[in-house]
Amino acid sequence: MVISMRKMAVNQKGCIRAVTACGEMGRRIRDMGLVPGTEFMVVGRAPLTDPVAVRMKGFTLSLRNGEAEYISVEAGQDA
Repeated sequence: MVISMRKMAVNQKGCIRAVTACGEMGRRIRDMGLVPGTEFMVVGRAPLTDPVAVRMKGFTLSLRNGEAEYISVEAGQDA
């Protein structure tokens, strides 16, 4: 099932399918390594759910929900 990264739960794994952001935001997201085919796991959320922390390629990255909304992912099972 393809959903927005923003909607994923903590400890849920996924694979990036597309980055739909345009312009500067899209470039920034891709420059951080969030490109189609990248596997990751949501490892945490702040108390008010923003930002979201994802573990991928050996490092942890924090994204605002506004950025995570533009990342379409194939959601997997919880770890």
